Amino acid sequence: MGQLFKNRFVRAIFISALFLQVGIWVRNFAVLLFVMEKTNGNPFAVSMISVAEFAPIFIFSFIGGTFADRWKPKKTMIWCDVLSAVSIFAVILALVYGTWKAVFFATLISSILSQFSQPSGMKLFKMHLKEELIQSAMSIYQTIFAIFMILGPILGTFVFQQFGIDVSIAITGIAFLLSAAALTLIPADHSMERETKATSLWQEMKSGIQYVLAKKELKLLGICFMAAGLAIGLIQPLNIFLVTERLGLHKENLQWLLMVNGAGMIIGGAFSMVFSKSTPPQKLLVLGMLANAIGMSIIGASTVLWITLIAEFVCGFFMPSIQIGINTMILQNTKADFIGRVNGTLSPLFTGSMVVTMSVAGALKAQWSIVPMYEIAAALFIIGLLFIVPLYNKNVPKNMEVSKDGA
Repeated sequence: MGQLFKNRFVRAIFISALFLQVGIWVRNFAVLLFVMEKTNGNPFAVSMISVAEFAPIFIFSFIGGTFADRWKPKKTMIWCDVLSAVSIFAVILALVYGTWKAVFFATLISSILSQFSQPSGMKLFKMHLKEELIQSAMSIYQTIFAIFMILGPILGTFVFQQFGIDVSIAITGIAFLLSAAALTLIPADHSMERETKATSLWQEMKSGIQYVLAKKELKLLGICFMAAGLAIGLIQPLNIFLVTERLGLHKENLQWLLMVNGAGMIIGGAFSMVFSKSTPPQKLLVLGMLANAIGMSIIGASTVLWITLIAEFVCGFFMPSIQIGINTMILQNTKADFIGRVNGTLSPLFTGSMVVTMSVAGALKAQWSIVPMYEIAAALFIIGLLFIVPLYNKNVPKNMEVSKDGA
């Protein structure tokens, strides 16, 4: 672990992630609570927040992944954060001189830019870290997200309630700028021996799809992504109604459920770090999906707060297993030149499925109760799990590319 934190890239990317999470959580909770107030808790309006966040992923992920393989990853990430900040400040002007619905724009633009930034970040992990350090680095990276599952809702709710939507959006923009500043500390981009033959954007997109279809591991992972996306999209926009209707609490209490889930993620992330070297990523993925399917079914059925909190903790505890397993499997089974395009191919399968169910979640909630929606989501997780089982005992690839500069 000491060797990991001596790496200049690791320190810079983690600092950037901290600032980015501050901005994202302040924005997400400010927009959610603001829209709830403006629409009196309209389910369709609430679900459209999630559509604004995830629909651009489906549309731009493949294009962004292709350009990520063409562009220098460090510069790409810095520019994406800067442009996100600029768009956020534009939203403030729109709120002052225009309509409150401009808050959807803040989420929309950041989501589009993240499709260029995220695959570039994956390339940087492969560019600057030795093979044996990647899974440990991913574990810590996911733990940062888990910490903000606890701190983020508190921070976002506090900022919005104390200062309102204008200040919340401004803090988001400043946080994005600080993230960009941290990224400047990453060592300069270097070549990863990419072939220099001239190809068109369309040819590179086509070769990315062919690469995924040619690899059994990536195909099965893609089907797993689709099932998980359908499940998460079905319930993600309705979490706040789980609090207000199933548990009979005020909408602000959503932060406590997310905090318990986040605590589980932190502890689960620590366990994942300990066992990451001895546990293949596909086994982590199988375990995580099974546990989340069970936890999700309990959350949907429960009307008792402490039972719901235990189930949230279990889901959080095993969520790092899913995230670390997926990211490590992609890196292990993908050549460096294709990382952006593989991400750009697999991510739309996940987010496209998620957007489909997000788009109808509000309407389905009006027709059904929350319970069957959570149980269907749990069943979809099981379906996705079945497609990963064939890889359960597969050995880790021996030819995984490593960086030139090591630690």
